Amino acid sequence: MGGVQWGSAADANTIYVANSDILRVMLPYANNTDADPKRGGGMYALRLDTGKQVWFTPPVGCGEKKRCSPAQSQAVTAIPGVAFSGSVDGHLRAYDAANGKVVWDVDTAVGYKTANGVTAHGGSLDGAGPVIGGGILYVNSGYSSAGGMPGNVLLAFSVDGK
Repeated sequence: MGGVQWGSAADANTIYVANSDILRVMLPYANNTDADPKRGGGMYALRLDTGKQVWFTPPVGCGEKKRCSPAQSQAVTAIPGVAFSGSVDGHLRAYDAANGKVVWDVDTAVGYKTANGVTAHGGSLDGAGPVIGGGILYVNSGYSSAGGMPGNVLLAFSVDGK
């Protein structure tokens, strides 16, 4: 499950690529595997005309968090000036398109009070990337396949924080 899993995003000059490279480790108590909390991930920007690397931002590790990986398996979404990448650790990060600096980081793998009162919890970000429309960024949080953290929320973020 290495390399690009679900897709990249591009603007007129640059393609933004998230790297999964999720690594599996054997669990000592079962005949099963789990995600390695120390390996995988990273975000790249490459010039479309030459393929030359513009920048690379290394992943942030998970420490000892269970069912966690820094692998960035979720599809990338881009808007002018920013590329969004979600990771198996539950973090959604916004990268400055010019230099790769993380300008926003939210841990979605937490509990939420929902509009309908149902208990909800975020988890790994994997598969389909964030969707942006009408000034709102929407993202599903929770992906238990391949050792990820389960979850059951659809989150909406606005520029003004509402």
